[in-house]
Amino acid sequence: MDDSSIDAATKALSGLKDSKDGKTDALLEMARAGKPGDSLIAQLSSNPFFTAGFGLAALGTAMRYGSQGLRKSTELIRRRLLVDLEVTKHDDSYEWVLSWMTTQFQKQMDPTLSRKDLGFVESVIRRVTPGLHHLQIATARSKTPGGSERTAFSLVPGHGRHFLRYKNAFIKVNRERIGKSFDANGRPFETVTLTTLYYHRQIFEDIFQEAHALANQHTEGKTIIYTSRNVQWDRSGQPKRRRPFDSVVLEEGVADRILSDVREFISAREWYLDRGIPYRRGYLLYGPPGTGKTSFVQALAGELDFNIAMLSLSQRGLTDDLLNQLLLTVPPRTIVLLEDADAAFSNRRQADETGYTGAAVTFSGLLNALDGVASAEERIIFMTTNHIDRLDDALIRPGRVDMTMHLGDATLWQMEKLWERFYGDVDAGGEGKKTFIKRAEEIGLVDQVSTAALQGLFLYNKGDPEGAIGMVDQLAVKSRGRTHEVGTKMSAPNAGRQSPDPENQTKAQQGSHAAPNDQGAGQEQTKDQLKNLESNPKGPLDDAAKAKTAKGEGNDSGKVGL
Repeated sequence: MDDSSIDAATKALSGLKDSKDGKTDALLEMARAGKPGDSLIAQLSSNPFFTAGFGLAALGTAMRYGSQGLRKSTELIRRRLLVDLEVTKHDDSYEWVLSWMTTQFQKQMDPTLSRKDLGFVESVIRRVTPGLHHLQIATARSKTPGGSERTAFSLVPGHGRHFLRYKNAFIKVNRERIGKSFDANGRPFETVTLTTLYYHRQIFEDIFQEAHALANQHTEGKTIIYTSRNVQWDRSGQPKRRRPFDSVVLEEGVADRILSDVREFISAREWYLDRGIPYRRGYLLYGPPGTGKTSFVQALAGELDFNIAMLSLSQRGLTDDLLNQLLLTVPPRTIVLLEDADAAFSNRRQADETGYTGAAVTFSGLLNALDGVASAEERIIFMTTNHIDRLDDALIRPGRVDMTMHLGDATLWQMEKLWERFYGDVDAGGEGKKTFIKRAEEIGLVDQVSTAALQGLFLYNKGDPEGAIGMVDQLAVKSRGRTHEVGTKMSAPNAGRQSPDPENQTKAQQGSHAAPNDQGAGQEQTKDQLKNLESNPKGPLDDAAKAKTAKGEGNDSGKVGL
């Protein structure tokens, strides 16, 4: 800046009129700040206009880029030194991790361990470890063997940040709720993030293995029951204690035959896949009420260490798409149980007081869900029914139902086994069993009473075989009344439809398996279905298979595709 420029600026500022407040004097002083002999840079640096504006801007820019560089450097160091693991609420391990954290914190805070037991260094580390400071309470209810309800409370980590130490590695745990999103059951979406040093990254596998083992301890020796809720499977109550396989007494050889078939199917996965055969198996258990159909499925699941997914086709709101989705998402090692398969279609047009006309599952939708193009693989499904004559042949054909088994009323062999199970310890000599069986034969109770009725009699007379023998006549009266009552109930809602007589049907199924004593179209339909069962090598009516089993040549009848 030369002298002429400075003089011009001075004259311009001096020409301002009415500047008596001192502002003009200040501007004149700032304009004269530069010396005539200074360089351009010196002039700029000494000019207060420049330093008051551009200098501050440059300083702000430098600070901004400096903070960004520091943040990126911190992130780079974090990525190099730290590792994160996120677990969402939708994952099965979410509850496992929360339970594991609670258990781990309880171990660290165990008051029974003294400084002498832990050592000086360990005790100091435990003292300075922050631990869990924000907790939530989880309430669980379970029933005792006596039938009373027991309530248990447990503390789980709440939302926020927590610190734990596991195998000499410090772990930061951050449990947070993401936004305001909720799942189909109204539960908020949450995540748990575990952070530790990259050097200790391998402990995540150890944590999840330990958490999984801890979760299995809670269900060890128990069977989990799933029920459908919206579009997914949820646990129904607390896991049930496994039922012993021999606690359900079926006709001689029937239970072992089904168990052998299921085990062979489980072990033949590669055989199915190599031949391009869909890897799924279907079973149909039919017979009068109280013969142990559902109980056997529960005992079978316990024997195989499987769980049970119960599904009712008459459930309100169940559609074809939802049924197919549920069968596609069955939990692993789970048996699907479709109870009363005939009830879903028999009451379709009977509206209740609310206008509900039955399930929305169509017959074609059920067939497609069982073995359609989009049906699930690696699935074991059991269907039960009290009236097999109401099922269409397309539903029980091989491929959808691979083994059909009739569970009838108690035979002589079943009565003996039930007696031994309830009174084997108090009737070691077997005299009471002989008396009971003789009396049951005299009053015609064999093949005329359900195993559930017999079990009810023995439960009423626990440890009292004489009392059971004395009440067997009442059981015969109830059995005859049940037959009459069932016949009345079957004819009432189906006045315009011929229904088989239950007494004759039971005799026919357990004897020559001829068609029930009926007339008209109902009789012809039942005959055709029973013929199909007899011609089905998987069914219980294969005489050649029975003869083969009696000779000890194996138990291959009832196995299709293996």
